Amino acid sequence: MKKPSKPAKRPAKTPRPKANEEKVRETILTAAIGEFFEHGFGGARVDAIARRAKTNKRYLYVYVGNKEAIWLAALQRVYATMRAGERELNLENLAPDDGMRKLIRFNFWFHVEHPEFIRMLNDENRQEARNLRRSTTAQKMYSPLLAMIEGLLRRGEDSGMFRKGVDPVQLYISIAALSYFYCSNQHTLSVIFGQDLGDRRAIQKREEHVVSVVMGYLAQPAKN
Repeated sequence: MKKPSKPAKRPAKTPRPKANEEKVRETILTAAIGEFFEHGFGGARVDAIARRAKTNKRYLYVYVGNKEAIWLAALQRVYATMRAGERELNLENLAPDDGMRKLIRFNFWFHVEHPEFIRMLNDENRQEARNLRRSTTAQKMYSPLLAMIEGLLRRGEDSGMFRKGVDPVQLYISIAALSYFYCSNQHTLSVIFGQDLGDRRAIQKREEHVVSVVMGYLAQPAKN
C-alpha cells in the first residue's frame, strides 16, 4: 500500500522590507493629515483615510494602529516637519540678531503655509491634549529647539545685543502665539476689521510686525 505523501511545507514568510513599511506608513499619514484637516478628529473616518491612501483599511491597523494612534502619529508628523525645518536654519552660524529674525520668520511662515497644523492643534487643545499626552517623542522634539534658542540668547547677551535673563520657553511661546493667533483667527478678524488678512501683502505686513515686536523686546534697554 502506498504511503500517504507528506504535506508540502509552507514557504517561510518573507519579511516585509523596512523601506516599504516606511513608505506605506508615510502614505497613510499624509492621507490622514488631509482627512483630519478637512473633518477634524471627530469627523474623520478610518475608511476615508484608507481610500485617500489608496490602500486596504487593514494596513492602517498593521502599520499605524487605530484611529487614536493614527491621529497621534499624524500630529507628531506635523510637529516633526516643523522641527526639521528649524534644524535646517543653521542658526548657530549666524549673528544672534540675524539668527533670531530668521527663526521668527520661519515660525511665522510655517503657520501661514501649514493650515493643517493650525486645525490639528485647535482640535487637540479642545481634547485637552488627550492624545498628545501619550506621545513619547513630543517633548524630546522640543529639547533641541529650546537649546538652539538658548544659544542665540546667550550669544546675544554676551555681545550686548539682547537683554539679560530672557526665558527661552516664554520667548518661544510668544513667537508662536504672535503667528498662531493671526492664522487661526484670520477669517473672523478679516470680517471684524474689514480687511482681507489672507492677502499676501497683509500677511507680509504681519510678518514684519511680529519680527519687530519680538526683536524690540529682546533689545538691550537703553541706559538712562
